[in-house]
Amino acid sequence: MAGEAGNGPDRAHQRPEGLDDVTVQALGKLSEALETVERVRGHLYSLHQLIGTADFQLDEAVSLFMQGGRTAIAERIEKELIGRNVVPGRWTFQLVEEFDDGYYSEFRELERDARNELAGGRRHLYEAELKERRRTHGRPGHEALPG
Repeated sequence: MAGEAGNGPDRAHQRPEGLDDVTVQALGKLSEALETVERVRGHLYSLHQLIGTADFQLDEAVSLFMQGGRTAIAERIEKELIGRNVVPGRWTFQLVEEFDDGYYSEFRELERDARNELAGGRRHLYEAELKERRRTHGRPGHEALPG
């Protein structure tokens, strides 16, 4: 599969000499798993931002309860919810930092190391080969590379 004249993937997406099908599949599955973890990370940041938004919305609720003369519920919200840890000892920013510095960074490093060791650092080999098998060669919109 040569990348010249749009006839196949560019060099960065060509399988290195001697790399077997099973290893290309394994690297593809590892990459897919990392993509899933990237989505998890996004959801974790959404959790972080949404909890922060809710905490500030509680300020407004407290103010309205106070205006309506509902002091007891307002004070309970202030004491029990506003500023509360979401898990023991941690706000969401701490969860995000621990995830980023621990599991996430280790996962990224392992995936990068596997690619470097086995495929010369090349990414998405499985997908590049899948594209070659699935596209209709010579048909507009099915080009191997951008014009």
